[in-house]
Amino acid sequence: MVPIVQKEDSVLRKKAQEVPIKEITSPKIQKVIADMKKALLPHEDGVAIAAPQIGVLLRIFVVSGKVFDMETLMDEESAVSKKKRHKDLVFINPQITKTSKQKVWMTEGCLSVRWLYGDVKRATKTEVRAYDEHGKRFTRGASRLLSQIFQHEIDHLDGVLFIDKARHMEELPPEKQTYA
Repeated sequence: MVPIVQKEDSVLRKKAQEVPIKEITSPKIQKVIADMKKALLPHEDGVAIAAPQIGVLLRIFVVSGKVFDMETLMDEESAVSKKKRHKDLVFINPQITKTSKQKVWMTEGCLSVRWLYGDVKRATKTEVRAYDEHGKRFTRGASRLLSQIFQHEIDHLDGVLFIDKARHMEELPPEKQTYA
């Protein structure tokens, strides 16, 4: 099991370093990506993870494929597509290239700030340019939950935790959580 670093650890407050493009496919970087996926996998409530959350100061984050399954279920035409399982997406050296002017307060939590939740003002749409785990450059636009995730994870890469920006903080351990 790969442990997830908690908020008291100073590594979460440091700015992560870019991955040299020629090293993306190296065994070292591929192991970091595999470790991130392993760390994220057992957490039902985890939708993404940044490398600093496993103690690695590199500009990498992974979005769980279950995010796309969740967003599909929120859409009206989900009957056909909900059977399709999406892959995890890897973002290396991500940069936000566009954000919407519209911002809304969105509830957030974090695997490195367990059981604390609060509202953070985020852009409703975001576009990110990054490299995938094969070294291929891509651009991905997002709205709703995925846009929020992009912003949250890039904050991690810059040494910022959501609790630095959040209002209405509340502790909700698993036994106090209710699901609709």
